[in-house]
Amino acid sequence: MNNLFSYFTPKDKKFFPLFEKSGANLVAMSQSLVELVNSNPQDTEQRERIYKKIADLEHIGDDITHQIYIELGKNFITPFDREDIHALGSALDEVADYIHGSASRMNLYNVIEMTEPIKKLAGFILQATSEVAKALVELKNYKSIRIIADACIRINNIENQADYIFDKAVGELFTYEQDAKTIIKYKEVLSAMETATDMCEDVANVLESILIKNA
Repeated sequence: MNNLFSYFTPKDKKFFPLFEKSGANLVAMSQSLVELVNSNPQDTEQRERIYKKIADLEHIGDDITHQIYIELGKNFITPFDREDIHALGSALDEVADYIHGSASRMNLYNVIEMTEPIKKLAGFILQATSEVAKALVELKNYKSIRIIADACIRINNIENQADYIFDKAVGELFTYEQDAKTIIKYKEVLSAMETATDMCEDVANVLESILIKNA
């Protein structure tokens, strides 16, 4: 059945490369976020460099998403449903927005001390985006349905772990932290990071929908 479906699927040279670029860009953003949270708190020059790199990568992601929408308007024949292409592009853009938002909050709120939950969430974001990127690479090959489905399952598991870390960290903030401003700024950072993993799960949901429709 997979081989038969592959035979009738247009050999797309527009959308699949753009999705792969988007996935690779998300991994690069996540790697920079991990670098940021593990950087020397006193090295302001290094931190500013990483902040700028993440912002630049977010702009690249915006450009890729815009190109996906342009191609959607130009091409009558698409490799799968048009609404799914739009949904996937939008979901990928949301992941980039929240990774960038996490770094921006760290910068704007002057978060110097990177707590263990922040470091763990950064690691989860990198894991989730890596799975997203793997799935997107396989999307052009319908013999790889199992690989994509397994990646989606791992993304869901990562998101569940991130939820636990977020809830526990916020609970500890309210229990042990006395300064209201500190509570607010750390909660904002943690929330943005946890939402980034939620957005990766949204990407997985779109991918699963594509697989179901085209199985």
